[in-house]
Amino acid sequence: MKILCIGHASYDTTIPMCGFLEENTKLRIDTKFECGGGPACNAAYLLGKWGVDTCFIGVVGNDKYGNYIKKELDEVGVDTRYMRILDGYETTSSIIFANVESGTRTIVSYRPGEAEKMKMIDLDFEPDIILVDGHEFELSKNMIEKYPEAISIMDAGRVTEDNLRLASLIDYVVCSKEFAETVTTSELNENTYEEVFKKMKETFTKNIVITVEDKGCLYEKENQVKVMPGIEVKTVDSTGAGDIFHGAFTYGISKNWNLEDILKFSNVTAGLSVTKIGSRNSIFSYDEIKKKYDELK
Repeated sequence: MKILCIGHASYDTTIPMCGFLEENTKLRIDTKFECGGGPACNAAYLLGKWGVDTCFIGVVGNDKYGNYIKKELDEVGVDTRYMRILDGYETTSSIIFANVESGTRTIVSYRPGEAEKMKMIDLDFEPDIILVDGHEFELSKNMIEKYPEAISIMDAGRVTEDNLRLASLIDYVVCSKEFAETVTTSELNENTYEEVFKKMKETFTKNIVITVEDKGCLYEKENQVKVMPGIEVKTVDSTGAGDIFHGAFTYGISKNWNLEDILKFSNVTAGLSVTKIGSRNSIFSYDEIKKKYDELK
């Protein structure tokens, strides 16, 4: 089983705070967390850490941040041969202020100029699963069309014309609450779950999952819209929780689990992640997740 992850890579610096920034003040910190980030990149890291044969494709600069991201992926066994490492290009970086009291975070991203895109490439393997996050439209579309037997999954976070076109080709559209609200022009809450989900089905005819943050996720079973509840935890930093959900979801697909078991496992994985600071730092081992999952069954 070979998984291909295509998308965005960045370098994150997370600063934990009690409360949030006040304008025109000076602060001194003694703790920060640094690691790679990006939706498909974080998912690839999780899959590699959990022992799955995974390849990541994305663009970074030939700089300190880009080389660090590659090193992180290499250390968990992710295939990075097809990453594009460019001279004269700065790797996207983010500063994340995590309010550990409320569990919310504010992200400031630095991306100079237009983001570089991947060129078309020839792989020396055939992927069984393709996970995309929408940041590499042309390459993602090309790979999905080139390998029609591969199961395709999309981490759908932003609504753009390209992302809508890409989602129409995907087997599993696993989207954020914001994505669903924008596509359907409807507010998503407990009173509108069924209405919004059905509108999404009118646009994307295959499998749909809508994540609804700490409430869990929406899915369909036997033509009924259902809620798979999240787990109750104390949130200190929600950074990367969605990426981690998608990584665990992809893992479950690779193991041919049924959808409800996949969603339960993904909720546990994402739920535990918010109890730690930083995205990669909050990816628990498979054994730790399995233990918590079994406790909740």
